[in-house]
Amino acid sequence: AGSSSRRARAAAAAVPSVKLGSSDATMPQIGLGTWEAQPGEVGAAVTAAIAAGYRHIDCAWIYKNEREVGEALKAAFDGGVVKREEMFITSKCWNAHHHPDDVSKAVAATVAALQCDYLDLYLVHWPVAWQSVPVDSFDKWGGEAGGDGRGGTRFAKVPMRDTWAAMEKLVDDGVVRHVGVSNFGVQLLSDLLTYCRIKPVCNQVELHPYHNQAALLDMCKYYDVLVVAYSPLGTSVQWQKGRPNVREDEVLKAIATRRGETVPAVMLRWHVQRGVVALPKSVNAGRISANLAAATSPPLTDDDMAAIGALDKGGAGRYIHGDLPWSSFA
Repeated sequence: AGSSSRRARAAAAAVPSVKLGSSDATMPQIGLGTWEAQPGEVGAAVTAAIAAGYRHIDCAWIYKNEREVGEALKAAFDGGVVKREEMFITSKCWNAHHHPDDVSKAVAATVAALQCDYLDLYLVHWPVAWQSVPVDSFDKWGGEAGGDGRGGTRFAKVPMRDTWAAMEKLVDDGVVRHVGVSNFGVQLLSDLLTYCRIKPVCNQVELHPYHNQAALLDMCKYYDVLVVAYSPLGTSVQWQKGRPNVREDEVLKAIATRRGETVPAVMLRWHVQRGVVALPKSVNAGRISANLAAATSPPLTDDDMAAIGALDKGGAGRYIHGDLPWSSFA
């Protein structure tokens, strides 16, 4: 057990981290994504990830698995595997919890479920407000919470300015250490930056070689807003909907073969070199370890970076919710 713990700590220390805005805080550049991790699997995945050296776990209320994630975290804390302050834990405020009265309730439910005392980072999940639902309810709308049950969305007139003020208060109250956004495009993020009192430290968006978000990445670098990639390796067949699978791309395969690596390892190294934080999701212990190791693999050449950059398909390369009118944000 002692040697395993030492190996995990060495692996964690080797993973590059990036600063969060003007603070002294940092975020590991590889984190475990928990979206689509099923009940009965996600807890074991978190346990395996911590044992492998992960110190960054990404969660969300709408993933419907925070309680199981919390059980795994508590076991790791209580067992002395890792200390709470060594972990970076993120969650997200769902669309149906944008009203200021709901923001505090939502984060309280998440902190309780995750059994982590506080969050390192809390994000506005999508820049769209839906009518409120209780935080203990998963009202169905096409598998999501906050809809009309017939495939339509119940929008609410809650300005982002009000939601963001409630997010800032969470920092004031010490419930969360940092706040950020997710799925914000250039225009939405630019607007938020004109009135925020506490600047978002990051913008989490779908990002992979077929949807490389170059313009958004440039804008975020200019304003010192970190970019975090969900679906950094593409996505499951469910969300591909007939679109090309980035993991089967011939250019990426050729680079991987030359380097003696897998395509996912090449993509994760590409993210790291762009200064992006990547959140690969897996429930397989071997792949979880391999994804973390990719962060410290040899750098890609300039030619490799250019070749991968040329794979971008713009909006056509997007997988997640790309066919829904309310989600054409980032």
